[in-house]
Amino acid sequence: MKKEDEKFASSTVMEGMVSIRAVLSSDNGRKIEEILYDKARSEAKMKEIAYLRHRGEELGFEVKAVNSEEIDKKCIGNSHGGLIALCSERTLPSLSENDISGDFWVMLEGIEDPYNFGYCLRSLYAAGANGIIVPPRNWMTAAGVVCRASAGASELFKIFISDSAEAAKLFHKKNFAVIAADKTKDSVSIYDADIKRPLLLIVGGEKRGITHAALAECDKVVSLDYGRDFPAALSAASAASILAFEIFRRGRK
Repeated sequence: MKKEDEKFASSTVMEGMVSIRAVLSSDNGRKIEEILYDKARSEAKMKEIAYLRHRGEELGFEVKAVNSEEIDKKCIGNSHGGLIALCSERTLPSLSENDISGDFWVMLEGIEDPYNFGYCLRSLYAAGANGIIVPPRNWMTAAGVVCRASAGASELFKIFISDSAEAAKLFHKKNFAVIAADKTKDSVSIYDADIKRPLLLIVGGEKRGITHAALAECDKVVSLDYGRDFPAALSAASAASILAFEIFRRGRK
């Protein structure tokens, strides 16, 4: 089993059926090259293996029975259930004005952990965000960890690369409001702010936060109210979840 500190390494090994189904359902350019399953679990996984063999015939990948040790050597986690997919890389395109569709996008900046990044994507996908923007340095290199943490959302989302300030300018051209989540002297509580779609929400990590250049492009800065005095920032995943579902609530017909 790989050590936990190897979660930061590049990986395109998708662990478990949820992640594998997400890759099969996506159209982002990532391909499954081979699927390995633990032959000791073949009877318990009969339906999944039959389904994967059928998809393999359609898409041109092999499904192979191997020892559990071979699977464990390739994995970071232990929640794969005896099924992994070896996949190709996914190239994230640079954001252009023509890529923007829908009315709710999120820029994730400064997130320092692939699990936190994946948890953000899981909540944002559930809340109905149309697409995600990330900086050039991002956690999609650790695709297997991110896919597992996001319950497959990372493979289903449209994800583009852009500098946050440049992204804000592009969305302004498309008549989007640009809102950052940060605690500043000028920030307004998310619960008191006038928030309307179309909207780009910028969320920063709890340590590095959002760049000054991006904040300068924002129409509004919103913050989260706490139930008591507490000096610490929420994790990016917690903050993104609360913000995204408040935006979803406001947009319900």
